[in-house]
Amino acid sequence: MNGQDNTAPDADVLRLRTVHRAAADLRRGAPVMLVGEQPLVLLAAETAGSRGLFEFDQLAGEPRVLLLAAMRAAAVLHRPVEHGARVVALRLGKELLAPGPLRGLADPTVEELMPGKPEEAAAPALAPAALILAKLARLLPAVLAAPLGPTADDQAKQLDLIAVPAADLMSYPNAAAASLRQIASARVPLENAPDARVIAFRTEGAAIEHLAIMVGRPEEAEAPLVRIHSECFTGDLLGSLRCDCGLQLRGAIARMAEEGAGVLLYLAQEGRNIGLVNKLRAYTLQDRGLDTLDANRALGWGADERNFLIAATMLQALGLHRVRLLTNNPDKLTALAECGVEVVGREPHAFAPNGVNDYYLATKAERFGHLLD
Repeated sequence: MNGQDNTAPDADVLRLRTVHRAAADLRRGAPVMLVGEQPLVLLAAETAGSRGLFEFDQLAGEPRVLLLAAMRAAAVLHRPVEHGARVVALRLGKELLAPGPLRGLADPTVEELMPGKPEEAAAPALAPAALILAKLARLLPAVLAAPLGPTADDQAKQLDLIAVPAADLMSYPNAAAASLRQIASARVPLENAPDARVIAFRTEGAAIEHLAIMVGRPEEAEAPLVRIHSECFTGDLLGSLRCDCGLQLRGAIARMAEEGAGVLLYLAQEGRNIGLVNKLRAYTLQDRGLDTLDANRALGWGADERNFLIAATMLQALGLHRVRLLTNNPDKLTALAECGVEVVGREPHAFAPNGVNDYYLATKAERFGHLLD
């Protein structure tokens, strides 16, 4: 016996591992191969440097296009794109295939002087999967893409390129939720809830942890109070006045302590799951006049990218199948119900505007349908 675990990972674990490796390679500016009916080589516009562009050039055939979400593409082209289009492909001249121009095309907060004008082209069939990979990497959804060139296989082996199936990207949210495992737990007395525990969950093969803050013994309650809270570095930790997240976090824990029991799920889904860096970009666009929803869309993201299947999976793992939800967001009630968690009631959780977040809260009510009255 050598003391090692020789159990082979199952197919689902291997698929998740491949997705995570591909996302990591995009973040470090390396090309990635996207496998499907018409395979592509990809390079994230945000992280493309001279080395990555050289490697992309060695692997790529023609045509070479920049894939953008429709709203960002319309801004770049200065005209509407085809109605209903999810992804738009732009053909770039050589003068635009450089790190600076690519970042300017990807990021609306960057004022980069463009040395040329892109032209709209036909989007490859795997274009939606390419942008999903960029989003999983928490990068701007802007990706250089091209069919594989004649020597791509040999070049890919030399560069040790990761190849990720498009189907695995499309099914990732369900697979990630199904892979959640409880990793650690500890008693953590809190200022407003001395009888609290924190239980950590991890997605298989990823450095992503979601937390369940257990106040009292909610597993013994018939329908405990539950709050689904997306992490907010600026609001929760820094006390930002731009949102109401910090108040909601601490208010929920205090409310649960008053009742004697409750669970706050603290999900690693910053900025409605666009990530902290992209949330800061969205703040820049909000300072230029956009609201929360339009700022996210201008960056190429959806209005709300969160996956509430994660929350439902955590509740089920904790043995909580009937809950009262502390929320102003009706979508959370619907999402939990669709995932098999019975929501027996909604408890309002609104806080007054502070003079800075008034427009933010108004947008929540008017455009996201939050119940703040």
